[in-house]
Formats: sequence, C-alpha cells, structure tokens
Amino acid sequence: MQKMSFVLRWMLAGMALVFLLGGCSSIDDLLFGEDETLNPAELMTQGIERMDKAQYKAAVESFQMIKDRYPYSKYAVMAELRMADALYQTEEYDAAYEAYDQFERLHPKNKQIPYVVYKKGMCHFLQMSTNDREQTHTFKAKEEFERLIRRFPKDDYAYRARKNIRKCLIFLSEYELVVGHFYFKMGKYQAAMARYSYIVYNYPDMGQYNEALEYISRCKQRLAEEAVEAAEAAKKEG
Repeated sequence: MQKMSFVLRWMLAGMALVFLLGGCSSIDDLLFGEDETLNPAELMTQGIERMDKAQYKAAVESFQMIKDRYPYSKYAVMAELRMADALYQTEEYDAAYEAYDQFERLHPKNKQIPYVVYKKGMCHFLQMSTNDREQTHTFKAKEEFERLIRRFPKDDYAYRARKNIRKCLIFLSEYELVVGHFYFKMGKYQAAMARYSYIVYNYPDMGQYNEALEYISRCKQRLAEEAVEAAEAAKKEG
C-alpha cells in the first residue's frame, strides 16, 4: 500500500509539473484529452473540419460527443445527421443507414428528411451486388427511392431518386435473366419461362425484353419436344 501511494504521489506531482509549465490548459486536458473541454459549438466546428479533411472516423467521434454530452443543445440534431454522413463516407453503409433511420424516426418533420430518405436509399444502392446474386439491397434501395418520390415528388432528391430507380430496375431485370438462363441450362423450362415472362411483363424497357422473348420461344419448343418424347415413351410402354 505504501509503495502504491508513493507511485501515485509521483504521478500526481508529474502531472502538476506539466500543468504548471503550461503543457496543458487544465488537469482535464491532461487526464482526458483536449476534446473533453470543448463546448458543443466547438465540437461541431471540429467535426466539420474533420469532415472537410476526410477524417471521417474522427468526425464521428466529435459528433458522438455532442450527442452524448450535450443532447439538449441546439447542435445535437445537426450532430445526429452529420454523424450519419460521416459513417456514410467511411462506407459503413449499414451503420449509416441505422443513423439516418434513427434521425428520421426522431425528427420526422425536419426539413432535411428528403435528403435523409435519399441517403437511406443510397446506403442500399451502393451495396447492390452483381446480377448473379440475390438483390436484397436493390429491392430496399428501390423502396426508399419510391417512398421519397411519393412523399416529396418535387424535391431535388426525388429527381435523383428517379434516375437511381431505373438503375435498380435494370439490375433486377438482369438478375431475372441470369436466373432464367440458369434454369434453362438445367432443363427446367417451365421455371425458366416463368422468369423470362416476368421480365417481359414487369421490365419491358430495361434492355432484356427481346432476349427474354427469344428464350420464351426456346422454352416452348423444348417443352413441346419433351411432350412428344413423353408421348412416344408412353406408347412403347403400352
């Protein structure tokens, strides 16, 4: 115990010496770092400066401090949104989506909601995978963009959303074509034809229409051939 007290006294003396020499503006700075002494306005400025320098992870820390320590300040709402933006910039799209979603739930009448909904869509849009994979993110991006257009049809972000919806539809149409071709190669012509027909009726203007029609014709031909073969086999058995 005496040894521990001796070490503690030396640590405190050293800290006091640094403080007296002007190394820190306060004991809090020495113990916790400079950020601990910043007020919400200063933390907001710090976070924005870090964003401008592409120091996004550090910016997240600044905005999080405002949320944690000054939740009722006038900067708190802005900090919530900017933190979501910083997470988005680090390509942590799932975390960014949650942050934007929380903002929308907490502040449904905020003037930034069109931007927030657009960003929620983009969090999924930027995770859309190649057309041979499940299109979960594509569907979710499309849903967010469509919701934005319904709620704010004249907003600038609705215009951007319309362009992105077309890209989503192209992805979905290409995916249906890939799946249709897979079934066709497997000899599952009914399943393949269902996929091609879905393209014809739901995505007629996405660039896959003619190919889908061609393969519908091929499927019908193969199915007719299978029916003839089955009839001949039945005659032989009879």
